[in-house]
This record gives sequence, structure tokens and C-alpha cells, in this order.
Amino acid sequence: MSKLTHFQQYKLRYEILFLSCYLLINNTLNATSVIMEAKRSDAQINFMLWEPFIWEYTSAISTLLLIPAIVWFINTFPINWQQIKRTILIYFCASVVYSFAHVGVMVGLREVIYALTGGDYNFGQFWFEMFYEYRKDAWGFIFFIGIIHAYRFILSRIHGEANPITEGEDNSEPSTNAKSLDRLLVKKLGKEFIIKVADVEWLESSGNYVNLHIGGRVYPFRTTMNVITQQLIDKGFCRIHRSHAIRLDAIESITPLSSGDSEVKLLSGKVLNLSRRYKEQFKAQLEG
Repeated sequence: MSKLTHFQQYKLRYEILFLSCYLLINNTLNATSVIMEAKRSDAQINFMLWEPFIWEYTSAISTLLLIPAIVWFINTFPINWQQIKRTILIYFCASVVYSFAHVGVMVGLREVIYALTGGDYNFGQFWFEMFYEYRKDAWGFIFFIGIIHAYRFILSRIHGEANPITEGEDNSEPSTNAKSLDRLLVKKLGKEFIIKVADVEWLESSGNYVNLHIGGRVYPFRTTMNVITQQLIDKGFCRIHRSHAIRLDAIESITPLSSGDSEVKLLSGKVLNLSRRYKEQFKAQLEG
């Protein structure tokens, strides 16, 4: 297994690990800076040495918990340069909501920790402190949006983004109006090559993209799960979950579960959940 394939397979774990390490290092530096600045001023330190770490780590935990909400927001409300004023207004409102949520979780954690240590956490004058926190949260909100977009752009260049090709077209010209997909043109690291839809094992919804899984590799395709499953239904693909679809020929076994769902094991060894909602459709296509 290549390093790229390994990363694709465990991408979410690596993303969580990287973000956790970044927040741990950044907020540890912030906490030690608070202590060093207090000592540098030659003033009497009016807090315990562990308190700055609690302040910073609760902020980091709150941020980590809210990252999925930022990703959802970006996917639901992508930047529209044709309506930039409306986009700025939406993102400004979202930054305010993000700040209130961040402060709410952060203060809640601090209240619990201080109560457990026999102390009492004082947030301060509400609106003044909220404005103080919003300045930092708004910048953090913009920072994470920029990082997520840059990260996705880099991944699309490394992994290769797929585009449809209709039969009879020149291979160098991708078609955006194909009603039925047969082949896909993938641009990757300055090269172009073609993959067959018949080689796709399963599909995975990922925001504005559907990830095509082929032989352990992942190719993002800008579409929705509803659209692509309709395009591929006559090619032996079936939706089995809100987030997954599979090629029927790639199935090795099906195992019913006590919950009413089932587990579908593919020839590659991948195990996916067959939701009760899609069981009848799956059974009809399998028998057909």
C-alpha cells in the first residue's frame, strides 16, 4: 500500500490528529505566554499557574468540537463570487454564531473544571467579554475556512479530480452534460488518464463531492449522491445508505444485523452498512 493510498484510507484520522496537535501546540504556547508576560511585568500573579492552561485547553476543545460545523457550513453555503455581498453577510452571521457557540462550550467546560477544584470561574462583564472573544473567534473562523479550502485544493491536485466523458468524445475534453457515465477523465499531478466507471467499487458522499473508490484509491467527483446514483443505476450500482452506494458485482457477502440493517462486505474486504431504508430497493436491483 502506497503512502498516498494509506492516507486516503485513514484521511479522517490524520485530519483529526493534525488538528489536535496544532491546537495543543498553539494553545500551550498561548498559556505559557500568559504566564511569562505576567512574570515579565513584575506584578503579583493573581492566578494559579495551572489556570492559563485550563483557559487555553478549554478553548482548544471547543474549537475542535466546532470544526465539523464549519465544514458543514462551507459545504452548505459555498462562497459565491457572483453574489459576494450576500456571501459576506452570510459568513458574518455565521461567524457570530460560531463565536457564541465557541464561548458557550468553553465557559461551560471552565465552570465544570473550576467547580470540581472547589473554585468559581468568573467570565466577567458579558458583552465586553463577548466582544473581546469575537475579535479572536472571527479571525479563527476566517483562518479555518481558508485552511479548509487550501487543503481541499491541494488534495484535489494530489488525488486527482474526476470529470465525466461521454462515448465518442475526444479523451482530452471532459463533458459536464453526460447523462450516463462510462469513463472518467482524471487530472492528477499534471497528467491526465482515464478510469472506467465499471471499475468503481463503491461511492461515498463527501460534501459537494462523491468519492469514487477504485482498487484502494479515491477520486473526488463534483456531484451529489442522488445525481450519480441515478446516472449509474443502469450500470449495476445501488444506493445502500444515505452516504454510500456500491457496485453489485463487487459484493462478496451480506450479513443481517439484529438492528434490521445489514453489513455488506465487498470483494476488496471493505464492509459497509446497508440501511433498512434502502433494503427494498437493494433487493429489487439484486434480484433484477
